[in-house]
Amino acid sequence: MTLDSTSVGPAPGALPTASADGAAAPPAAVPHRWLILAVLCLAQLVVVLDNTVLTVAVPVLTVELDAGTADVQWMINAYALMLSGLLLSAGSAVDRYGRRRMLLVGLALFGLGSTAAGLARTAEQLIAARAGMGVGGALLATATLAVAMQVFDAAERSRAIGIWAATSALGFAAGPPIGGLVLAHLPWGAIFLVNVPIVVVCLLAGRILVPESRDPTGGRLDLGGAALSTAGLTAIVWAIISGPERGWASAPVLGVGTAGVFLLALFVGWERRCAHPMLDMHFFRDRRFVGAVCGVVLITFGATGALFLLTQQLQFVRGYPAWEAGLRMAPFALSIVALNVGGVAALAIRRLGLPTAIAVGMTLLAAGLALVTHGPSEGYATLLAGLLVMGTGCALANPAIVEAVMSAIPTHKAGAGAGVDGTMTEVGSSLGVAVLGAVLNARFGALLPAALAGAGSFPATLAAAGPDREAVTTAFAEALRTGQTVGAVAVLVGGLVAAALLWRADRLARRGPASVNLHKATHLG
Repeated sequence: MTLDSTSVGPAPGALPTASADGAAAPPAAVPHRWLILAVLCLAQLVVVLDNTVLTVAVPVLTVELDAGTADVQWMINAYALMLSGLLLSAGSAVDRYGRRRMLLVGLALFGLGSTAAGLARTAEQLIAARAGMGVGGALLATATLAVAMQVFDAAERSRAIGIWAATSALGFAAGPPIGGLVLAHLPWGAIFLVNVPIVVVCLLAGRILVPESRDPTGGRLDLGGAALSTAGLTAIVWAIISGPERGWASAPVLGVGTAGVFLLALFVGWERRCAHPMLDMHFFRDRRFVGAVCGVVLITFGATGALFLLTQQLQFVRGYPAWEAGLRMAPFALSIVALNVGGVAALAIRRLGLPTAIAVGMTLLAAGLALVTHGPSEGYATLLAGLLVMGTGCALANPAIVEAVMSAIPTHKAGAGAGVDGTMTEVGSSLGVAVLGAVLNARFGALLPAALAGAGSFPATLAAAGPDREAVTTAFAEALRTGQTVGAVAVLVGGLVAAALLWRADRLARRGPASVNLHKATHLG
C-alpha cells in the first residue's frame, strides 16, 4: 500500500511515517482493517439515517412541541444545512489535524447533539441540537471515507469504498422504517437517543483500532477559506431547499442564492492566493477530477430526486404510511449492500473500468426507475423488480464515482477529496429534490380541475376536493409519472455525461503529458 501520510503520535496501530527523503516506507497490511471498516460504516450509517429518520415523526412533533410548519422545516433542514455547509472545511480539518482524531471528535459531537435532540422540550432546542449533530456529521462523513482510503491498499480499496457507499444507500432507505418502528413503541426522543450507544461503541472501537494519519504538508489553518466556503455553501443549499416553497424568483431566495455564489467566487480567489489552502484549486486542472465531480452532481441530482418522488408515489398514491413505504423500498438498499459486501460490484468495476461501470450502472438505475414508473402498479412484483434493477445499478455506479473522485487526488489529501465528494453529493441531492419536486408541483397544478387550482399540496388539495377526490388523485399520480420520467432521463444523461468526461480524461492521460499540454494550449488558444 502506498502511503502519503505520516503518523501524528503513538496511537495503537499508527501508520508508518515517511522516511527522511520524503518517500513513504512500505507498510505492512493494516491489522483489523475490515473491522475498522465496520466501525467506519456504522458511524456513516447513523449520519445518513438522520437525514431521513425524522420524516415519520413530523405529526408527533407538531403536537408535542407545538411546532408550526416553519419549525418543522427547520428541524429537518438544520441538520442538512449544517452538514452540507461544513463538508469542505471538515475535509480540510480531517487532513490537517488527524483523521482518527477528527473521527473521534465528530463522534463525540454527534453523540452530544443526539442526546440534546432526544431531551429537547421545545422546537428551538431541537433545531439547535440538530444543527449540532450536523457539525459532527460533517466530520464523520469526511473522516470515515478518508480513514478507509488510508487503511486499504489499491487492491482492496475499491471493495472498501463500495461497502462504504452501500452503507449510505442503506441509511437513506432505512430511515423511515426505523423511525416508524421506534415511534410505535417509544417516545419521539428515542429516535435520537438510539444514536448514543452506537456512538459510544464507535468511540471505543475507533480509539483502539483506527490508526492515526494526517497530511504532512497541511500547513496553517485556512480560516478565510473555511469561513467563505461554509457561508457560501450554506447559502446556496438554503436557496435550493427554500426555492420550491418561497418561489425561485422571490427576493429571499434570489438574494441568498446570489450571495452564496458570490461568496464561493471569493473562496476560489482566496484559495488560489492562499499559502496553505484548504482546497487546492490545482485539482480542478485535472480533467479526471472535474469529470468525476460533475458526475457526482449529475448522478445524485437524478437519483435522489427520482427516489424522493418514488416515496411520494408509495405514500400518496398507493396509500402506504411512511415507515411501510420505506420498508417496501428496502430491497433497493439491500441489493446494493449484498453486491458490495459480496465483492461482486468491486469485481465488475475492475473488469469494466470506472467510466463503463458508471455508464452501465446509471443506465440500469434509469431502467429500473422507468419500470417502476410505467410498469403495472398492481401488486408488488413490478416494484420489486424495478427496485432490484435500480439497486444493481447503484451498486456499480456509486462506488465507481466515489473512487473516481478519490483516485484523482493524492492519498494524503483524502479528507479534502471526501469533502468535495460529500459537498457535491449534498448539492446534487438538494437540487434533485427541489427541481423534480417543482416539476411535480407544476404538472399537478396544471392537471387539477379549475375549481381547485392553487389549493397547495396534495393532502391539502385532497381535503378540499369534495366530490373531485378521484380527479385529484389521478392528477397527482400523473404528475408523479412526469416527474419520475424526468428523473430517469436525468439519471441516464448524468451517468453518460460523467462516463464520457472520464473516458476523455483517461484517453488524454494515456497519450502522455505532451498531448495533454497540447490539448490545453489548443483549448486556451
